Amino acid sequence: MKIIVINAHADDGNVATGGVIHRMIQEGNEVFYVVFSIAEDSVPTGFEKDVVEKECFKSTCLLGISKENITIFRYPVRRLNEYRQKILDDLIKIKNHIKPDICFTPSTMDIHQDHNVVCNETIRAFWKTSTIYGYDFPWNILYTPKLNIFFEISKEDLNIKMMAIQEYKSQLVKPNNCLTNEYLKSLAIIRGNMIGTQYAEAFEAIRVIRRIKHE
Repeated sequence: MKIIVINAHADDGNVATGGVIHRMIQEGNEVFYVVFSIAEDSVPTGFEKDVVEKECFKSTCLLGISKENITIFRYPVRRLNEYRQKILDDLIKIKNHIKPDICFTPSTMDIHQDHNVVCNETIRAFWKTSTIYGYDFPWNILYTPKLNIFFEISKEDLNIKMMAIQEYKSQLVKPNNCLTNEYLKSLAIIRGNMIGTQYAEAFEAIRVIRRIKHE
């Protein structure tokens, strides 16, 4: 299968779907990674403005994503709502080029302004062609998310995800960040417990398509 992870910010998919990304690549699927903002306006003091882009390549490559499958745009952080149509146009071009079977995008429950835009435009672009799963960030969810799709992940998947996230050094220095290994492991344990396994990642089934396989 072809899977695309669509992100407002570079680290979003690593945090929410890193274990599943690694698992799916190990199972022989091809994964693509799309980022709409590298958040140049919110880079902490002491880091280069394009540091997040460099961190993104290092992190996603650890998960197993090929460099040529990574697409990075430079829309301004926290202002994606001003570029809705351009973002939709970008997504339609990507859809026509990749033709993915599955899209991962922020949950419909996410109240972050950039995440909300990316979710809505992903739905507009892919709702007739691809299954769409919404990934969540518990600290951005106002209401209990509709988590009804669970992917079991292995200890190796989780460990590589945690290693990959450590590449985002510019984000880890921010106060009150939730990207610690302790937090990520705890969340994977909670999600795993919900399906009777050790570790899992959970998603909202926004749109599920099952097509006939033609010979």
